[in-house]
This record gives sequence, C-alpha cells and structure tokens, in this order.
Amino acid sequence: MEAFLASFGSLVRFALHGFDRLVFRGHLRQLSYPHGMDCYLSANQVLLKDFKDHAIERTACLTEASLAEAERLQRPVIFLRSAATSKEEEARRILQRDRLTEGLICVFKSVEPCQTFEVHRNRERKLLELQSKWGKCTHLYQYRLHPIFGLMYARLQTWFPYAVQIGINGREWLARQLDQEGLGYERQGNKFSDLQDPARAQALLDEQVRTPWPVRLEQILGQLHPTHPQLLGRLPVAYYWSVFQSEWASDVVLKGHAELERRIEPWLRHALLTYRSADVMRFLGQAVTLSGQVRQDFQGEVRSTGSRREDGLRIKHWVLGNSVKLYTYLLGLMLAGVRIETTINQSDAFREFRVPEGKPEQPAAWLPLRRGVASLERRTQISQAINDRYAAATAAVHVKTPLKELAEPLCSRAPAPGKVRGRKVRALNPLAKEDAALLRAVNDPVHAVQGLRNRDLVRLLYAKPARTRCEQQRRSARVTRWIRLLRAHGILHKIPKTHRYQVSSRGRDAMTVLLAARNASTEMLAGNAA
Repeated sequence: MEAFLASFGSLVRFALHGFDRLVFRGHLRQLSYPHGMDCYLSANQVLLKDFKDHAIERTACLTEASLAEAERLQRPVIFLRSAATSKEEEARRILQRDRLTEGLICVFKSVEPCQTFEVHRNRERKLLELQSKWGKCTHLYQYRLHPIFGLMYARLQTWFPYAVQIGINGREWLARQLDQEGLGYERQGNKFSDLQDPARAQALLDEQVRTPWPVRLEQILGQLHPTHPQLLGRLPVAYYWSVFQSEWASDVVLKGHAELERRIEPWLRHALLTYRSADVMRFLGQAVTLSGQVRQDFQGEVRSTGSRREDGLRIKHWVLGNSVKLYTYLLGLMLAGVRIETTINQSDAFREFRVPEGKPEQPAAWLPLRRGVASLERRTQISQAINDRYAAATAAVHVKTPLKELAEPLCSRAPAPGKVRGRKVRALNPLAKEDAALLRAVNDPVHAVQGLRNRDLVRLLYAKPARTRCEQQRRSARVTRWIRLLRAHGILHKIPKTHRYQVSSRGRDAMTVLLAARNASTEMLAGNAA
C-alpha cells in the first residue's frame, strides 16, 4: 500500500482501511438438520403429525413478540410485495421523514426463500419423517439506528429453524464513533471526503475489529427475537454466530480529479489485459505452482470484469466466490477517491493457525478459516493483505515507450485491410475532436475482455438514439468505415468467427499515451521538453 500512496505523492489527503459491509448470521445449529429437530420435538413432546400446528403456533408467538416494539412505538410495519424493493432506501426515506435520532425505524415483512422442515410420509417404511427442504416463509426486517453501529438491519426467519441475519456498515459505524468523540467529518454515502483527525479515525476502525461480537449480536437478537430461548421450551439451544459476508475497504482520498483520471485507465487496462489467472489467484491468497502457473488440482473459476460506472471506472476479480475490486469515485468538485475492496464469501478458501474444533488435545495447525466470529480478526488480516498486494501491483504500472514511436505509425497513411490491394487509408489525428472521440470510445476498458461490436461504438459515439431506421443504418455504415480505418492502423483486430473486435496491446498503449498527451497542459509539456 505504501508504493500505491507514494505514486500520488502530495495529492493524498488521507487513507482509511476498515470494514465496509459486514453481514452476520445466527443459526441454531442443533436444529438445522432433521435429527436435531427430532430431538427438539421429542423434548417438547410434539408428535410428527402435530408438527405443522405446533410450528404455526410458535410462529404466531414469535411474530407477535417481534412486532411488539413497533406497535408500542407506533413505528410502521410494511409488507413488501416485491423482492426488488430496496429495503435500505425505504428505511432511509422513513428515517428522513420522521427525523429519528435513535431506535427502531420500521419493520418490513417479506416472503423469501429459506431452509426449513416439512413432514413427509415414507411409504416404504410406513411412517412419518421430518425432512429438510428449501421453501418460503415470512421474514421480519427491523431497521434501526443503533447506538453503536448506526443504521443497521436485523432479519428473522419466522418458521423453524428461526435463522437470523444482521447487517451493519463499518463506515456508518465510524461516523457514529466520530460523533461520540466530537470529531468533525464530511461524508457522502459510505465514503468520507474530509476528516478532522484521520489518524484517530483509523484507530477507531482498528478498534472495530476487537469488538466483543457475541455480546453485541446477542443484544440485537434480544430486540429482534425477544421470545428466545423460551420459545424452544425444553431445548433452549443458543445461536451460533458466523460471518456470512465481509467487505474490507481501503480508501485513498485525493485532491483533484485530473491525476486520478490520468492514471486509472492505464491501471485498469493493464489489469484486464495482463493479469493472468495465476496473478489473480496470488492476489486472493491462493497457491500457485513454483513456475507461477495455476495448480492442476484447482477446481474453481477465475474471472475478471471491467465496467464504467456513473462516477468512475471499476475492475473486479473473482476466485472461489471471493473477490477483490478497484474503483474510482467522485467526492464533489475538487476531490476524488480510489477504493480497493476485498469481499470474502467463502472463508474456507483461506487458512488460519488454530486448534481443530472439538479436538482441544491436538496441536494447532494451519486449517481452513472458520466462518465463526472468533476468526473475524484473522479474516481482516487476510483482507488487508489482499488489498496491499493488489495496490502494489497496480502502482507498478508504467508505460516507458517514447511517444514518437507510438504516434508516428498512426499519423501516417496505412495500407487498407482485407482484400483491397494498393489502396491506403488516411492518417489518424489524435488531436482532432472526431478522431480523439473515436480513440476514447475504442479504448474504454469495459470492452477489454469480450471485445467490441459495431453497435457498441455506435452507442458510445452518438449520445442520442437514431430517430429513423435510415439514420441508424447511416451511423452503422460510418462506424464500419472507422473500424476499417483502425484495423488498417493495427489498433483493432477481428476476433475469428465473430462480429467482435479486440484492441491490440500496441494499439492500447498508443491510445492511452496519445489521449493523455492530448489532455496535458502546455506548461507540463514544455517542462518535460526542457
């Protein structure tokens, strides 16, 4: 990370490393499989033929108790008919409308898929059996302003085995901590544009890792599910808390947009075009061979994608369900930021040094990373190491070819491609508005992996859709001539048996440098010439 920060020099205002989104899940592990449920029913003297009636009665008790706080405080309870509805946006709207400062905001009811149980008749054995299955049931979402975590949610499955999910945001949590210490800051969403004391803010993020998680999560559970464990009668088992998903973000806030824009596109292109599967695996802590190749016993998938967002560019890599991404964002007129973020969904892809669970007599060894909250600190160490490796590789990107070697072939006439012999196409002028727009569209990192088509260039070069079919055909024909021009200059080459075109590595370097030179100030160019 030091090399990455040094590449921006004095433009760096501050950097922050810590939690972004953090999702916990609570399970009654003894009741998560049929034999455990059989034990529960036996302990509470419930026959299998009465299981459904018993479950309905327990669900009614659970729902009434969970909604009691909302009814007492007269907070809205809303049934969501569509899963596409953003619960967080709706909760923020209610929060802004009612101007709350703490406590329950609202409760959402939503019917969602879940793992549950049903009684089936075994015709061969001629008896009833309890089977685990995927079904649907009502889930209750409580959104609240927590005194420690700020805006957060907790979800409760209202049918056996009563799974719980709790989601918090580390940057929201940090804002709460700064408010309590009286430290000023400016914030846009889950990103900070200004901090009165960046060092103290980083110390507070570090303290988040050492939170007594079981205590905090049990406190939230008491508000969400107040009938636990009494609802379980004679088998009052406790919840086991695990980390379902963690996002660990490294934010670098910069003064101005120009330097970030100049650097980020070469970084993203370099990553999409040169990072091999083995490179991505190394970033995400996966073993490769001594020669730097993917191991033959690797059974997963490695993917990389690039995209253009409203306020910047993004590249993302996946391995075994885990990912690392880099993207840029704007913070007003004078500030910009870059974030490197590691998301861990499958913890067993990593290792931790520990004693085997349930075998305290055995010595400690490097074993798969557990999902449990006891391993959360190790998870954060792994995430920061991934961010550091990716930042170091990104900071090492440089293009050292002299500008004249890249520009001269493009600024001269070139032989026409295809079967046309003896004819030449015109030279390119990267300083002209039309040619610069064409090069910028072709150079978009979004097309670096799959290539681009005629329709992709039409969409990028024309802001408004064609009014008529005739106009659409004229645009397509014009773009076809431009593609022929770029192929003649060696910028594009056709992907066999497709209608797609790929940018050549030499063309990518040339366009990157020429577009950067086009946007450079005369003072900068004169200084370098001197």
